[in-house]
Amino acid sequence: MADVKVKKARDVLMGDKYNVEASEILANQAQRLPITEAAPIYEQLLSAFPTAAKYWKQYVEAYMIANNDAAAKQVFGSCLLDNRQIALWRCYIRLIRKLNDKKGAEGQEETNNAFEFMLNYVGPDIASGPVWIEYITFLKSLPATDPQEESQRTASIRKVYQKAIVTPTHQVEQIWKDYGNFENSVSRALAKGLVSEYQPKHNSAKAVYRERKKLVDAIDWNMLAVPPTGSDKEEQQCMAWKRFLAFEKGNPQRIDSEASKSRIILSYEQCLMYLCYYPDVWYDYATWHADNGSMDLAVKVYQKALKVLPDSELLKYAYAEMEESRGEILPAKKIYESLLGDGVNASALAHIQFIRFLRRTEGIEAARKYFVDAHKHPNCTYHVFVAYAMMAFCQDKDPKLAHNVFESGMKRFMHEPEYILEYADFLCRLNDDKNVRALFERALSSLPPEKSVEVWKRYTQFEQTYGNLASILKVEQRRKEALSKTREDGASAFEGTLHDVVSRYSFMGLSPCSSKDLDYLARQDCLVKNINKKVEKSVLPNGVNDAKTSATPAKDAALLPKTTESPATSISLLPAPAAPLVGGTGATKSLNEILGAFSPALAGFVRNLPSVDGPAPDVDIVLPILLQSSLPPVQTGKLAPGPIIMNDPSGANKSRPNPGGVPVKLTKQMHSGD
Repeated sequence: MADVKVKKARDVLMGDKYNVEASEILANQAQRLPITEAAPIYEQLLSAFPTAAKYWKQYVEAYMIANNDAAAKQVFGSCLLDNRQIALWRCYIRLIRKLNDKKGAEGQEETNNAFEFMLNYVGPDIASGPVWIEYITFLKSLPATDPQEESQRTASIRKVYQKAIVTPTHQVEQIWKDYGNFENSVSRALAKGLVSEYQPKHNSAKAVYRERKKLVDAIDWNMLAVPPTGSDKEEQQCMAWKRFLAFEKGNPQRIDSEASKSRIILSYEQCLMYLCYYPDVWYDYATWHADNGSMDLAVKVYQKALKVLPDSELLKYAYAEMEESRGEILPAKKIYESLLGDGVNASALAHIQFIRFLRRTEGIEAARKYFVDAHKHPNCTYHVFVAYAMMAFCQDKDPKLAHNVFESGMKRFMHEPEYILEYADFLCRLNDDKNVRALFERALSSLPPEKSVEVWKRYTQFEQTYGNLASILKVEQRRKEALSKTREDGASAFEGTLHDVVSRYSFMGLSPCSSKDLDYLARQDCLVKNINKKVEKSVLPNGVNDAKTSATPAKDAALLPKTTESPATSISLLPAPAAPLVGGTGATKSLNEILGAFSPALAGFVRNLPSVDGPAPDVDIVLPILLQSSLPPVQTGKLAPGPIIMNDPSGANKSRPNPGGVPVKLTKQMHSGD
């Protein structure tokens, strides 16, 4: 059974090397195998999860159990600095002590250096308390043959204690007690002064530890680093790490800058063990180094990031930007060239950004030369033409070159509405209204109706802003005729709308009507479009109307001759607000008469409906939409627990609890509506 499970896990990893469940199965299997058989499994797992400290620990411990210390040391050399987890580093110390215990003074020196090395990298970790204790115990065990050596040993132990008691770890209180005992054993006279000196620092460490622990407890330290999938757990872990990083960067203990930097670096390095596929974490880490004056370390962070995320354009642009900002133009250029590749398959954005980089660093001619080469590539899009033309116009003050670039692009991008609009904007900046109109006419003569909507819109806006009344009305009419058969423009169903008037007489957010009127027009426009869609759905594929659907009111309304007015559309487009109902008048009496025919429950429900303050809905439009809407089927079953609304004879509604959420059976009268 186990073999079948392992085989299935191997098959899963062949298609998805980041599958966590299958990886755990293989890791558990490797622990039961001899190291000669387990090594290939660990290598496979660690190629997918190079920051999985638990797998590295299992791997190296397997070598240590087999007494292959040389291989274990080699494995540590591959993983220690990228996996700053206490459990793995304690395993490293065990190996070093094993190798040096019988080497006398030389071995003791080697072990001492290993402890110092370890504490330099992971000493600030909240779980490093046992390491501090182990190091102090090791120092106490060193022999002292004369008073001078005894004094040196005491000074070394005191120095380590004084670092440990101000480090917020799980064992900070225990280490503090041990420190007091140590000082009293050396000299009671000196102990009181030293303990009093470090008491406030220790109290600060304890306070920070309590806050730190809350943040650390929210982090899953067994999670494997995988490319983000957007799961809730991933998002929670990402936010937990960012809260922890923000806490450490705030230096809550108010320690010196070097000690604070050490803690922040450790926090980022540990974070990247789990979030190495998140480019924002790499960027924040590199930016933090740069902001603190460590540009070389920032470069190393970017280089490391691009080994993990070689296809991240974001990180490449950020890296190139940093190099350029410090005057390292050649390294920055190499980064841009890596984005371009061979140039043939480069993205339009890569071309654009490289042109801008060349313009900034090498001048106008270098940028022009590159554009001349780049625009010949068949996959060079209109974006490159627009970017270079606007650069020539705005930065190089060369409108003639910009115009030539736009004209050159027209041969390839005549059918791209966005390109037409950018070209039109450029001509508007030149105050060349004649060529703007010529451009619109040229483009609209070749664009299909479905792609010309935005071009017509911009043409209309241009005429409304700069044309005379005759040209405005002419373009608006042409636009309606051209777009009459497209879904994007619903004006064909109702010719007499105020949208054109609003468009003509609006400017920069200033409108010739109130926001309430604009909302009304927007609702009318939406209703018209919905009616058009319903009419289209009612037509059979062969163009012959179905007998039943052809009789629907929506279709009849849509197919009325333009000169015919239905009762709904002949009234004012901006109706006055409905008059309020006055108690005891005809309107109220009429409503009460209607409700009198309803069951008490239904009448109570209607009375509880909120009043409508606004234009009355157009029944002739609303009803066809409701009739043709595809409503979901009624879900039968138990009613949800909640209060039951009852109507007592006085007309007041009372809410009574529904104990236990027991379904309420409707009476026959309520079902029938009698």
